[in-house]
Formats: sequence, structure tokens, C-alpha cells
Amino acid sequence: MDSPPFRRIGPGVPQTPVVIAVAHAGRVYPPALAAAARVAVDRLVGLEDRHVDQMTAAAVDDGATVIVADIARAWIDLNRSPDEVDGTMIDPPWPATASHDGPRIRAGLGLVPRRIAGVGEIWHGRITAADLAARIAAAHAPYHRAIGDALAAARAAHGVAVLLDLHSMPPLSGMDRGVGVVVGDLNGTSAGAAVTSGAIDAARAAGYRVSRNRPYAGGYGVACHGAPTCGVHAVQIELCRSLYLDAALRSPGPGFARTQRFVAMLRHALASVVTHNQAAAAE
Repeated sequence: MDSPPFRRIGPGVPQTPVVIAVAHAGRVYPPALAAAARVAVDRLVGLEDRHVDQMTAAAVDDGATVIVADIARAWIDLNRSPDEVDGTMIDPPWPATASHDGPRIRAGLGLVPRRIAGVGEIWHGRITAADLAARIAAAHAPYHRAIGDALAAARAAHGVAVLLDLHSMPPLSGMDRGVGVVVGDLNGTSAGAAVTSGAIDAARAAGYRVSRNRPYAGGYGVACHGAPTCGVHAVQIELCRSLYLDAALRSPGPGFARTQRFVAMLRHALASVVTHNQAAAAE
């Protein structure tokens, strides 16, 4: 892999307690990926959180520290645990102690995605164990190390830190139809109640219908970095793609600028919540 797997944008010491991360918007598809795929690379964009990295533009202009993954999710999913591996994809088989069964793996969406809805199986054959280990070492581990370092710097500077883990989702159906924003805190374990409520209130103030933890409670990003009892909170934000993309859900649409402003506003709202709570606790 010739290109760096991610970028860190903004000041080295975060200007507020909030650090933004974007794991799934990467558009770098290594030649080895194209060679191993049984479908055209253009079909793999269905795995992307399309253009979510650009949702941080207004926050970056306002001084935000942002960690943006550039490597495609099809290569490695940075919002999965390193042990969330479909062992049937690996040759020789991944050690049983490192394999993890669960609904995401069964759906083909483990550390290395196996299939895409409407497309089918992605790969010609298995991935070597050495290749998977190299992807983890080159992309997954340094990406999360960069997030951890940014959160540590934020906490050192401000006494508290918040990870805003930004994603997008297809339009929901059924009883969740019309939900524009899902706030996930791993059912109350990755962030304090005030932080989660602050995110929900900010989304409602922006005019969006909001759901908490349904259908997305959070992935590895918030599980790895959220430690609210230690002063580090983490929330996963899912933005409905219809809010900011065109009707085909591929290119920026009429709601693009509005959603950028919302992400910047959300960063300020969360910073205000944790700063206020910290000051109140010190009195």
C-alpha cells in the first residue's frame, strides 16, 4: 500500500475537548485490492460512507482536529475489532482464539468485508494470514493509535475528551423510517448520559429526527476509545445519506452544506456539555 491509510487534520493539540474521526469514507483502493476482487472497484463504493469526510469541512475551518481514513473499507474495516475476523476467508485459517462470531461477520461485514448487499461475494479467493496481519499493522493499528493520541492530548489540555465517530447510513425503513441521525453510545457504556443527550438535542435543534442506539449502537471506534469513567466519552453518529447526497446517493446533494454546518454545531454542543459538567463537578 503506497498511500498513507489516514490523515490527521487540524491542530496537534485539539482546541476543544472534541476529536472527530471518520473511518469509512476512504476512497483509496490499492492495486492488490482490485486484483483480488471478483467485482469492479466501482461496485465496492457501496461499502463507503460516501463523502462523510467532507461533512467535517466546516468543523475543520473552525479549528477541529479530525482523523480521516483514506484507505477503502473494502481493504480493512477500521470500525471493527482486529479479532472480528471471518476465519473462512483466511489462509491458513486465522487462529480460533482470534476469531469472533457475530451478526456483522455473518452478514459478511467483518474486519475484511466478504460481501455487499446487491453485489454478492467480493473476493476471488482467501486472504493470506500474513496479508491480513500486514493490513492491521499498516492501517488499523496506527489509525486507532492516532485517535487515542488525539483524545489524550484533548484530555490533557481540557480535562475531558469526546470522540465524535462520524458515519453514514442508508435511509431506514419500517418504524425507523424518516430517522435522519442515529446517536450510538453502546447502550450507555461509551459515553456519559449528558454527552449522549447533548448529541440528541443538537440533532433535534438542527431539525433532524433522531434515534438512540437503534439500529446502530456503535462499533469498534466507540468501544475502543470510550471510557467515560476516565473522562473520555465516545459517540457514534450515523447520518442518513439522503440528508446530504443526491437521489442516487452517490454525489453531494442540496442538503450537503446544511449537514456540514450540523457537524460543526454538534462539535460545539458536545464541547459545551462536557466543559459545563466539568466546571460543575469542580465546584
